[in-house]
Amino acid sequence: MTSPPSKPAANRIRRSASSVVESIYSFPSSFNLPSSLPTLHRKFSGSSSGPRERVRGSPSLTFDSASSSRARSSSTGVAVAMGLASDSQLKVVSGENGYVFEDVPHLIDYIDDLPTYPNPLQVHPAYSAVKQYFVDMDDTVAKQIVFHRDSPRGVHFRRAGPHQRVYFEPDEVHACIVTCGGLCPGLNTVIREIVCGLYHMYGVNKILGIDGGYRGFYARNTIALTPKFVNDIHKRGGTILGTSRGGHDTSKIVDSIQDRGINQVYIIGGDGTLKGASVIFEEIRRRGLKVAVAGIPKTIDNDIPVIDKSFGFDTAVEEAQRAINAAHVEAESVENGVGVVKLMGRYSGFIAMYATLASRDVDCCLIPESPFYLEGKGGLFEFMEKRLKENGHMVLVIAEGAGQELLSESLSSMDQKDASGNKLLQDVGLWISQKIKDHFKHHKMVLNLKYIDPTYMIRAVPSNASDNVYCTLLAQCAVHGAMAGHTGFTTGLVNGRHTYIPFVRVTEKQNKVVITDRMWARLLSSTNQPSFLRPNDVTEAKKEEEPPTQSLDGEYCQTPK
Repeated sequence: MTSPPSKPAANRIRRSASSVVESIYSFPSSFNLPSSLPTLHRKFSGSSSGPRERVRGSPSLTFDSASSSRARSSSTGVAVAMGLASDSQLKVVSGENGYVFEDVPHLIDYIDDLPTYPNPLQVHPAYSAVKQYFVDMDDTVAKQIVFHRDSPRGVHFRRAGPHQRVYFEPDEVHACIVTCGGLCPGLNTVIREIVCGLYHMYGVNKILGIDGGYRGFYARNTIALTPKFVNDIHKRGGTILGTSRGGHDTSKIVDSIQDRGINQVYIIGGDGTLKGASVIFEEIRRRGLKVAVAGIPKTIDNDIPVIDKSFGFDTAVEEAQRAINAAHVEAESVENGVGVVKLMGRYSGFIAMYATLASRDVDCCLIPESPFYLEGKGGLFEFMEKRLKENGHMVLVIAEGAGQELLSESLSSMDQKDASGNKLLQDVGLWISQKIKDHFKHHKMVLNLKYIDPTYMIRAVPSNASDNVYCTLLAQCAVHGAMAGHTGFTTGLVNGRHTYIPFVRVTEKQNKVVITDRMWARLLSSTNQPSFLRPNDVTEAKKEEEPPTQSLDGEYCQTPK
């Protein structure tokens, strides 16, 4: 199969095949250029079968305030901008109708004259016959898919998948995989599919597993990974590589990567882990190393923004059903039975919300995003008394981060944090169970309460069929991206399409349940519970919604829900 004609990277983004646009390079007004960096430049290169050559006639492109003003005054041009955000370079391409493309970094951004090679998949018997298997360099995925007639087209990300040309020869690749943070269903599946993807698709033989999280780079031995070694690990929970929180010494980690000759790093973890991955990428780029850094977002709480969901979430919701079902059986078997189930969700109540919606046996769901109160009219105790009188039993689901503001914090635990920097939470399940018992005892009402905490059981199980498929696709997309020379990115599902997302976009904030959204309204309708929100709570919740997007002319348009 012959490779397609090469084309300059500066012309990769075009508004349509039939239009000819003038490229104007600038910083968008939404980015602030640090005073220490008055100008930035990027050397664009074209794709070729040999060494990459700088675009003829464009030795370098300088971004300054003058070009920025020209871009904003242009109505037909495409403004290509590069800015800095949260210590990570962000490549932004702006176009007509509010089109904004947030691209991921590439090795050619800081390394000149990198050669490219034909993708081995072009002659792979399983892939060579697939129609349109290789993604086009212009393909992007919209962050949102619902628009008003006159609303801007919004933010787009690079579509994930294999490219016809790669930046690594299989024999030169020395990859490593590391898992960090808490356990999550699907970790072993992702490890397995990265190894098998590198080996079977690209012919890579040198793959290391880093033992024990980030500190394993300089404190522990490595594990040689082969398809035979990882063949059955997806049937087990946890991670065969071990994991840990904290232990992030950027200099030592990159020293280890450099000393071992590693040139592809696959990092599996949550928001804290990906923040560490972003710092590692920055140090690698500063040293000018040809090392691709790819992230696979992992969090059982589903609190990573932008992506549709994180792997392991479906399994967690499914497993939560077992605990809810047990609580329901216990509650309905006795007089005034109450089943209390605490589920994971430090800052985001997605597991509790989706498990409640799926169960149909839950009478009340409490999550961190929605404040609640116990005493008085419209409070939790009043609702429980009413529900017990109606049904004789009830089930209460509470996320571990809910109601923390109601707990009295002791001086000893007020400022304690774990190794990842997360504030240590008090056990809200035990606390609310005792409060419920005290209330009904004070009112001399019969109560039989059973408290179930399945949190560690849920995160330690193997992933279900749905998550296994998802983990496979995430792992393969990460491999394709690294082989194509992309770096400083995480792969994830956005509106049903696999994409490459800059680290900064998945670490700048946490994904949370929007209590003014339809999904939370569906839960309230399903459980028939009060919202517990006072008027001022609703006002504050609306203020915390996603900010409006900015169009090319500087006007702000509210993001459609």
